[in-house]
Amino acid sequence: MEKIRVLGISASPRKHGNSHYLLELALEGARNFAPEYVETELYSCAGKLYKPCDACDLCHTKYGYCKVEDDDFAELRDKWIPADAILYSIPVYHMGIPANFKAFLDRLGQSVVEGFTEKDLKVMGTIAQGSGMATGQESVLSQMLNHVVMMSCIPVGSDWPAAYIGSAGWNRLINDPKGIKELYLNGDEAAKIVVDSVKVLARNLVNLAMIIKAGGLARQKELQEGGGYEIFLRRILNES
Repeated sequence: MEKIRVLGISASPRKHGNSHYLLELALEGARNFAPEYVETELYSCAGKLYKPCDACDLCHTKYGYCKVEDDDFAELRDKWIPADAILYSIPVYHMGIPANFKAFLDRLGQSVVEGFTEKDLKVMGTIAQGSGMATGQESVLSQMLNHVVMMSCIPVGSDWPAAYIGSAGWNRLINDPKGIKELYLNGDEAAKIVVDSVKVLARNLVNLAMIIKAGGLARQKELQEGGGYEIFLRRILNES
């Protein structure tokens, strides 16, 4: 079995807040599920700058290209492209995705333009967390489902009854960037459900990524002949 590369992305501008904490637990769950086959990396967007897309369309000339070079887009893009699975952890900002990270997604979607016609087939899952019980978590999860489909990738969720289209947490309005960790370590039942759900999400992510990669390797000849899977095949064959 080939290694599965899982990239965890914390979209929070905070270095070690709730999003980072839940992502750490999820990646730990991914490694524990299949330690001999899983490689994980955690990337934090804290301190990073992603300038907005200006619709110049120059990205359509080369896969992954963006003319803007004086920010941190390329660094994260170059980690995103070779990953077999992506696990996003996103704080809710005004019922949605933080503006800085949304700029990254906009430019990624434009510059990886082959994804509109070529299948990538990464497996993607999302963790969303906010201050209250229902303060935009499902809005973020729904927006990220659109992103996954637009990138010709495959969404995965956690398991019922704790979660559906992703994992959602809340810190009970605690004015502390480590509120969920505090709640969990103090035995809060709701926090425990969230932690359990992110670990299940990671397990589902890895399991599906392993199935897809193994199937792609077994059927690479047919996929090459049929067309439409060049991005996917380049990745699973470790070709640039």
